[in-house]
Amino acid sequence: MRWLVLVFLMIPALAQAQQAATLVADDVRLTGDNQLIASGNVEVFFDGSTLRASRIVYDRASDRLLISGPIIVQAPDGSVLQAESADLDPRLENGMLLGARLVLDQQLQLAANQIDRADGRYLQLYRSTASSCQACGNRAPLWEIRAERVVHDTLERQLYFENATFRIRGVPVLWIPAMRLPDPTLTRATGFLIPRATTTSRLGTGLKTPYFITLGDHADVTLTPYLSPQTRTIEILFRRAFANGAVQVTGAASEDTLQDNARSYLVASGNFALRDGYQLSFNAETVSDKAYLVDYGYGDRDRLESAIGLVRVTDSSLQEFRLSYFQTLRDQETNASLPPIIGEARYEARLTPSYGGTLTYATSVDTAYRPDTTDGDDGRDVTRAGARADWRRDWILPGGFVGTALTGLRGDIYNVRDDSAFPANDLRIVPNVMMTLRWPLARHATGQASHLLEPTVTLSWADIYGGIPPNEDSKRSELDQANLFDRSRFAGQDAVETGTQLATGVTWTRVGAAGAASTLTFGRILRSEAQPDFNPSSGLAGTRSDWLVAGQYNTAGGFLFEARALLDDDIDTTRADGRVRWRNDRINLGAAYIWQGRDLAEDRPEAISEWTIDGAFVLTDAWQMNFDARYDVAADRPVRAGVGFSWQNECVSIDVSASRRYASSSSVEPTTTFGLSGSLSGFSAGRSAGSPAAQCRQ
Repeated sequence: MRWLVLVFLMIPALAQAQQAATLVADDVRLTGDNQLIASGNVEVFFDGSTLRASRIVYDRASDRLLISGPIIVQAPDGSVLQAESADLDPRLENGMLLGARLVLDQQLQLAANQIDRADGRYLQLYRSTASSCQACGNRAPLWEIRAERVVHDTLERQLYFENATFRIRGVPVLWIPAMRLPDPTLTRATGFLIPRATTTSRLGTGLKTPYFITLGDHADVTLTPYLSPQTRTIEILFRRAFANGAVQVTGAASEDTLQDNARSYLVASGNFALRDGYQLSFNAETVSDKAYLVDYGYGDRDRLESAIGLVRVTDSSLQEFRLSYFQTLRDQETNASLPPIIGEARYEARLTPSYGGTLTYATSVDTAYRPDTTDGDDGRDVTRAGARADWRRDWILPGGFVGTALTGLRGDIYNVRDDSAFPANDLRIVPNVMMTLRWPLARHATGQASHLLEPTVTLSWADIYGGIPPNEDSKRSELDQANLFDRSRFAGQDAVETGTQLATGVTWTRVGAAGAASTLTFGRILRSEAQPDFNPSSGLAGTRSDWLVAGQYNTAGGFLFEARALLDDDIDTTRADGRVRWRNDRINLGAAYIWQGRDLAEDRPEAISEWTIDGAFVLTDAWQMNFDARYDVAADRPVRAGVGFSWQNECVSIDVSASRRYASSSSVEPTTTFGLSGSLSGFSAGRSAGSPAAQCRQ
């Protein structure tokens, strides 16, 4: 039979500990010379660790544990230590293990002729081999590090190698006299990260070598020197976490052969949760020149926005304050004409009065400032202060009809500077009324598809009493299925749809028994008077809008297709766009198309016709591929293209990429970029889940 005893009764060192050790064995006996001998399927449980051996002898006179293997020690952090024999003190803090192997985080394996344990903290491995690759028979692993000595600091979770040789399939390729690496259980540690080689047609072949620096438990900074024949660059990434938010700063500074002056960019962002439900956010962006971001692959945006905002949202109210500064990177645009500075503040609340319906009221102030004092569009400054109130109520009518009534009143005071075409101060009052009638018709049967057909008619009226201010925030609007039945299709406050208008349409929705769903919307708008603020290509110009046709189809298997088109009375296309996406465990493939007609009011002298496509494929358990491309059909030329491959097994990951940006302008040149990076699993936060292990073949 097996015996169960408390070892701390016989071992004083363990008796002094707060945690009692438990020993289980087939046979336990006490000899006359004060030796405790446990043999046969021996298991010791102590302070979260488990030790298994064939035989354990405790010699009370020498206060030593003599353990015979095979020995397996499993620690609470998941590391596993195996050995043939061991001579340890009772606390397992000092001693020696022979023929030992250490497995950290089920990844990194370290084998040694001898392992010495010192001070309960250090493991010293002599003539050791480290690898996270699976070994098959006598064949050497894909990579391994052989060292004269390895010290594992279990407290700091660091590995120190002395007189080490890096080998690939047993062939020495690099000798390293000394190095330090974090063990796989450590998520943050100061030191070098994975380098990346990159080649571009503008900057040549270079190497990025990131160096990560911890700044306590809640902050860190990564400095990345980037050196090539054409540039000397330093990149920085700073992160700081607080109890109620976080801050991140990204930037770079360069001296290169592309320009005579130093070049740089900086992006700082942060979010904080304040008292009483307020959320503070900020974002600051700046760049030294228009081509820097594209030249170095930091992005391809054509405008930068720096902003600070404060918002509070409750069940019945919204408060928001925001101040923004814009910097343009477009060749034909200047900062002064944007306008570059925009300020906004608004408050909105909703309540349910006793007489029924929902009452919404709001106040807001916004300003647009241009530093230029030129009279007209390039120098105009506008400030608006306004208030509005809306009342809405819904009814279920006989015959299954659903009726909605909405009425509202808004007033705005405008102050205009540096534009003699408008009065310096002006008042505008806008009353509005809208009635909507919907007739939802549904059909449903058990085990079959469900259908919903919903014809909708909306009749609305609005008018302006007072002056007509300059339009700063509603210059580009377009008709879509989301605003077909709205009382206004303008995105901002400056422009108002006036007169009487009738919107008619029908929406059909189908939900299949297998989970597939589809929708189709068809409709248009009729007006008593044309709206001058709608551009020709918006689909909303004139007294009759274009016909809107929009649809969507998606399946439970991850397939999605949606499209929209605006058609005039001659069935000519004004605007069209669509996208398709197929996503599952092994494929993520998407494509999008857009067509927009010529419209000088939107700074579009020629029609736009473009395709974009992107995809990612899991080719095998080890291989993955991704690509993206953009093609200008109207100009019959590619805009950009890129492809990347990655290979990963249980111990190595390699990424290879290539991209080409074809677009050019006076400040941006075409660029081709190649990238290569690789990493060894076992010396960082650990490999990603699902990394396939190599298969041994006979």
